Amino acid sequence: MTSPRLLATVAALATAFCLGALIGLERQWRQRTAGLRTNVLVAVGAAAFADLGLRIYGAEGATRIVSYIVSGIGFLGAGVIMKEGAQVTGLNTAATLWASAAVGAFAGVGLELEAALVAAFILAGNTLLRPIVNFVNRRPMSPGETEALYRVHLICRPKDVAEARDLLFDELETHHYPIQDIETLSEGEDLVELAAALVSTTADPKELDLVVSHLERRPLVVSATWTVSALS
Repeated sequence: MTSPRLLATVAALATAFCLGALIGLERQWRQRTAGLRTNVLVAVGAAAFADLGLRIYGAEGATRIVSYIVSGIGFLGAGVIMKEGAQVTGLNTAATLWASAAVGAFAGVGLELEAALVAAFILAGNTLLRPIVNFVNRRPMSPGETEALYRVHLICRPKDVAEARDLLFDELETHHYPIQDIETLSEGEDLVELAAALVSTTADPKELDLVVSHLERRPLVVSATWTVSALS
């Protein structure tokens, strides 16, 4: 005769499988790195470990196992996060895997309705919030609204580097812009590009245009400009 505890395990694993499949199907549909099978395996694995801890040591054992699941899935999620320069990808996929483990853990300790609720919120986060994210990402970055890194660039001849560095510092100090540092971005036989990184602040584009205009009037300056980029 099938024991009630075995039936409970089957219910836990089946719940984790179905809910993990729903989460993974959405990821697979969008061609993400961790798709259907990965999310199912994460959810089922978390459910199996939680159920094992519950069966052997009771509630205390389940709590201990769940704490290990949380840290263990962190290592798995780190494997799908990629960084190329300032661009980081895979964060949402890693977070989805972590949340899928939570679904499995709920199912593993017999809280199937709670597991379904968590899965519903995960799907909502990955689908319903997408139009809002796309809308925000399409908005042009406004220097007046965004905490950003501002740089003032100056190109000069190699023999004028020291004087150009002092000129760049003095010009920005005159306009009350504190400087983090002045670095050499490129150095060739004919030209050298210096860039002064400003202390994180909200700069006025008109003032930076004025700084650049003043710099370009100096004989030792070949050209000058300023750039802004979002802080990572």
